[in-house]
Amino acid sequence: MTDTATAVLARLMEQGREQGADLLTLRALAEEASELGATRAMERLGLADARARADLDQLRELLSAWRDAKRTARDVVVGWVVRVVLALLMLGLAVRLGLVALVRP
Repeated sequence: MTDTATAVLARLMEQGREQGADLLTLRALAEEASELGATRAMERLGLADARARADLDQLRELLSAWRDAKRTARDVVVGWVVRVVLALLMLGLAVRLGLVALVRP
């Protein structure tokens, strides 16, 4: 909960106490309101049915697989770049040392 929402809730509860409501009733009211808000939010997101947990688990697995694929692709690209740079370095060194002339017939 944000600081603003916490402050508003605290003010509302204090106002309720000033008007004669006991703290237990105010806390129960806040809890019920929170539950109702969370339920509405889940319904709007389409996560209120019985399959929601399985759907979220599948989304987490898919996201994990996507991250693994990105990491693997990055590692492969970096590996190839390093190999090409090393090959070019070796070729440049061979030319610099005159070893290319030994290869020509």
